Amino acid sequence: MNSTRPIRRPTEHAAIRAVSRSPRRLPPVPALMAALVDAVDRSDREGICLAAHLVVRAAAPMEVGEA
Repeated sequence: MNSTRPIRRPTEHAAIRAVSRSPRRLPPVPALMAALVDAVDRSDREGICLAAHLVVRAAAPMEVGEA
């Protein structure tokens, strides 16, 4: 069966919006610290930045600037 109507597919914008509505679970802080140490040992600048930001987000669940 061929349909002349286009099939609606979620766009990237709609997918990102749907994901942003659900809470994101973060690994425990010790696991993130281990990842940070591993990134430092490997001199992985992107890994260091990512792990450091995740550690801060996991340790302080409130957004920066909220009080």
